[in-house]
Amino acid sequence: MSRKQDAVDLMKKVMSGESYMTYKEIAQITGYHEKYLLKLKKDLEQGNISFVHGNTNRKPVNTITEEEKQYIINLYKRSNTTIRKFCKFYAKRSYSCIWHVLKEAGLI
Repeated sequence: MSRKQDAVDLMKKVMSGESYMTYKEIAQITGYHEKYLLKLKKDLEQGNISFVHGNTNRKPVNTITEEEKQYIINLYKRSNTTIRKFCKFYAKRSYSCIWHVLKEAGLI
């Protein structure tokens, strides 16, 4: 079971009166902060508890497109500069982003 599921189970027991644990004790068992447990209790009362993150299976907004990857690769192949100078010239993406694209293409 996940930590969140454990915390929810313990909070349900406390809310129903089956257990007399304090928030501090539940926090020590699960590793969550006491304030998060209060938020979890509020979510349980409202019935909108979720165990799956909301951004699961979504592509990040700042992901580099395949089209841009190919553009960077072709541009770097035509240039005869170092990767640092190329990154300063391109300047739309970070050094690490360009480096990973070129490494993936086998140019570094």
